[in-house]
Amino acid sequence: MMASDPTIWRTTVLGGGAWGTALGLAMLRAGHSVSLWARDAEMVASITSGENPRYLPGIALDKGIAATTGIGEALANADCVLVVTPAQSLRAVLAQAAPHIGKGTPLVLCAKGIERETGALLSSIVTEMLPHNPVAILSGPSFAVDVARGLPTAVVVAANDEAMATELAAHFSAQNLRCYSSDDVTGVEIGGALKNVFAIAAGAVTGAGLGASAQAAMVTRGFVELRRIGAAFGARPETLMGLSGLGDLLLTCSSTQSRNFAYGLALGRGESLAGRPLAEGVATAAIAARIAAERGVDAPIISAAAAILDGTVTIGQAVSALMARPLKNENDL
Repeated sequence: MMASDPTIWRTTVLGGGAWGTALGLAMLRAGHSVSLWARDAEMVASITSGENPRYLPGIALDKGIAATTGIGEALANADCVLVVTPAQSLRAVLAQAAPHIGKGTPLVLCAKGIERETGALLSSIVTEMLPHNPVAILSGPSFAVDVARGLPTAVVVAANDEAMATELAAHFSAQNLRCYSSDDVTGVEIGGALKNVFAIAAGAVTGAGLGASAQAAMVTRGFVELRRIGAAFGARPETLMGLSGLGDLLLTCSSTQSRNFAYGLALGRGESLAGRPLAEGVATAAIAARIAAERGVDAPIISAAAAILDGTVTIGQAVSALMARPLKNENDL
């Protein structure tokens, strides 16, 4: 069901973490009404009172966000649903939400990852569970705190239906949030999922004190692997060169604001990883390595990251193995 004013959408955000809250603020700035669902009653109360101290400390929230623990209440008469829950919990959240989502209402996936158990891309999970609802992806180089503060940010909105992608991008765009459109859903998803793995690797290289040269080499060769796997899935090269591929990779591999880079940094320093914020690349690494092997894609950095994370090899052993690989032409894909 669409709003009576076609320029104003009733937008529901599923997820009350940093990214969900930031996107709720962005949708308000774009002129839409916003409902937000979260499981945690304390978090809902905080958001309602104008703050999210757990995930966005020090940032004042517009009280126009209608936060609730009732998923049916949040989804009532929604024109658009932004799904901002972690990739590994997507299936469970959709099962809970499905009875309350109207047929034809677009679902926009805002998390990045690959389902660990099945190797499924997130868009295919939506297609499987809600076949009568179009799916789109919102991705790109964006930190939640920047979006929440209204700092200039550019992202991509992808859908198989190019017209729908264009419409969504126009509705989501606001001052300091520029949304480009794309019809390469697979390319945008692959870029967003794999960059998290490389961010962990980049953090580990930095944390281990291996130097800026090693980090630059790892990120650059990681991008080669991203292109290889993207090609195996049918992603377009220009998509991977864009915001959701190279752009997101560069951002995530260069800042401790990235939970994945920070996780890798702690790993490289030998610090305890217990209780650290969710780093989606941890779950993605093993399944990405398996997918690469099954499809015959040479992805030594992804394989090394997966082996480090499961304790099979140390960072030093992984780097030594990578440096000892046979020499080849740089442009061989």
